[in-house]
Amino acid sequence: MFAQKGVELIQELERAKDFLPPFNEDGVRQVLEEMRALFEENQRDASSAVAGESEYITSVHIRHCALERNKRCLMAYLYNRLERIKEHRWHFGSVLPADIKANICEPEAQFFIKYNKSLAAYMKSIGEGSYSLDLTQNLKPPKNLYIQVKCITEFGEFETEDGDIVVLKKNSLHLLPRVQCELLIAQGILEHVS
Repeated sequence: MFAQKGVELIQELERAKDFLPPFNEDGVRQVLEEMRALFEENQRDASSAVAGESEYITSVHIRHCALERNKRCLMAYLYNRLERIKEHRWHFGSVLPADIKANICEPEAQFFIKYNKSLAAYMKSIGEGSYSLDLTQNLKPPKNLYIQVKCITEFGEFETEDGDIVVLKKNSLHLLPRVQCELLIAQGILEHVS
């Protein structure tokens, strides 16, 4: 049956929901070989159809549909693998665990490296000064908008976004908006108290 190997690739990926299965190079090669064979048959029959033999038109159309289906299956297989690799970057960070790294092919490894660099450059571009904003740090929304912090060093007056002025003295405890504290925590001025 036409396009069966392409469907098998999709099913294999779908069965492995919780992990990234090894790249099925053999399955991809078989789909590409089937596509090449279908294309060559279509070329031959299309030439005959152009010459006036109309009985080949239906078979050309069917093979063309099979080619399109194989193409869609391959694209879906590759796209979903890359999406899972992106998810792993957000979940595991810039270094993949060995079991996942063993299941990706060389082009996927190159994609991961480029995606990692792009994400790092973007996070650095939206930070303040020499501090970058780590978008991978808080993937789930916080339960509370305010956190309790302890001032580690003498800082002085700190104005919040709503205009309140808080004096940050060494060893003082404060309940401040999470968003406004992140940079001061990164600079080592404040410390999150659980």
